[in-house]
Amino acid sequence: MIQARFDGGDEPALVLTGTGPRPRAVDLIGARARTTARLTGRGKTWRAVLPLTASRWGGPSLPVPAGDYRVEITPADGEETPTSIQEVPSTHLGGLRAQLAAGILTAGPPLDPAYDSGEGQDALERRYATRPGGLENAVFFESFYGRNAGCNPLAIDRELARRAPHVTRYWSVVDLSVRVPDGAIAVVEGSPEWWRARGRSRLLVVNDWLRRRFVRTRGQVVLQTWHGTPLKRLALHRPGFDPRRMAAVFKESRRWNVLLAQNPYAAKVLGKAYAFLTRPIWIEGYPRNDVLVRGDDGATRRALGIAPDERVLLYAPTWRDDRREIVDFVDPAGLAARTGAVVLVRGHSRTLHPGRDAEGPRVIDVTGYPVTAGLLLAADALITDYSSVMFDFSVTGKPMYFLVPDLERYRGELRGFYFDLTERAPGPLVRTQDELVAALGRNDSPRYEERYARWRATFNARDDGHAAERVVDRILDQGYVDPA
Repeated sequence: MIQARFDGGDEPALVLTGTGPRPRAVDLIGARARTTARLTGRGKTWRAVLPLTASRWGGPSLPVPAGDYRVEITPADGEETPTSIQEVPSTHLGGLRAQLAAGILTAGPPLDPAYDSGEGQDALERRYATRPGGLENAVFFESFYGRNAGCNPLAIDRELARRAPHVTRYWSVVDLSVRVPDGAIAVVEGSPEWWRARGRSRLLVVNDWLRRRFVRTRGQVVLQTWHGTPLKRLALHRPGFDPRRMAAVFKESRRWNVLLAQNPYAAKVLGKAYAFLTRPIWIEGYPRNDVLVRGDDGATRRALGIAPDERVLLYAPTWRDDRREIVDFVDPAGLAARTGAVVLVRGHSRTLHPGRDAEGPRVIDVTGYPVTAGLLLAADALITDYSSVMFDFSVTGKPMYFLVPDLERYRGELRGFYFDLTERAPGPLVRTQDELVAALGRNDSPRYEERYARWRATFNARDDGHAAERVVDRILDQGYVDPA
């Protein structure tokens, strides 16, 4: 049996020791991350140190994302694959909690077991969310339920840090694999620090629903930035009458003080879909799109290891109500081979944890990449379906292609649309990968030039590179935080 233990030193690691010839490789393989062991020993024993931290896209080394990881041992030539690895009970290693059983390492956020239960969370809620107390001159940021630190909250964070550096900035994260902006404080969802930060910050900036029975403390303000101009029907407008969903929508929107909209169309739709008709809606463009106007000087391509002269296609479909993982309408490796391009695969945030990275020659899965706008800048063309990314990518003026093999079902059964995409799309609609490859080989830009111009006039008029400045102007003018 291979012996195993956790090492909680400066770099948390799983340490394996065995007898016989040293393996050729030992890897820890998960759906969204993998690490490779440092191997020592040349005689009767060997030792493998598997880091429980990883760095992606040039970022810092952080704990591996929560999930299951398979220990894969590649034996030396002529040797048999080891079949048994010692189990190790659940252990806290600073930035994560881990256990090893049946050759599977399970990593999770570093929550104290006393709080990692319904009773423990109830106790924290009573302590921090319902007990009266003063507010802190701080902002609590959350993006996509803590799965990343991006979108509009990130752009607002950066501008606020520049103009009000003394304001404390907390970021809600599902675990410490999520990189937060410089100078910000990561608070793991469900921890005492998270409950305190959410209950005591003067301003909350979020881009999706608040959860865990959130109730605003007196004096708190919630700025709901949302996360896209809607094509597909939302909230009260979704197909089928469901009284529980209706009650949940009303309860949720009552938690917000201010709603941010990218354009007047979005303001109208979101206001009605969430019954947010009597409170302020700021129509200021999207802060996350400022970089699309200003550019990033190729930083994203460098981070992804893509040469400046490479053709890059970004495939970014939305999620489906009837499946957990990204749709399989594109074979990324086949698309890369047929077009000669690098294919970036960007799943919706809801497919981040259930799914796994797409792989293949000239394929890069960027579902976990923190800043979508950087990917839009790096791409030469966008391939999407019904995702709101279409309303952001159009800021760049670059070509878009709509791969919609399930158009009738999505429009008629799953969600429904606010307008007819077939009449207004600023690029070709295709049904198969063959049709997509053919369209990518043509120059259809002149054919869609007029549509594209109307689209940008309708949806991108306020995406001028200064949206974050205007939003922070309003935050400071309203006194939501004290900049001094």
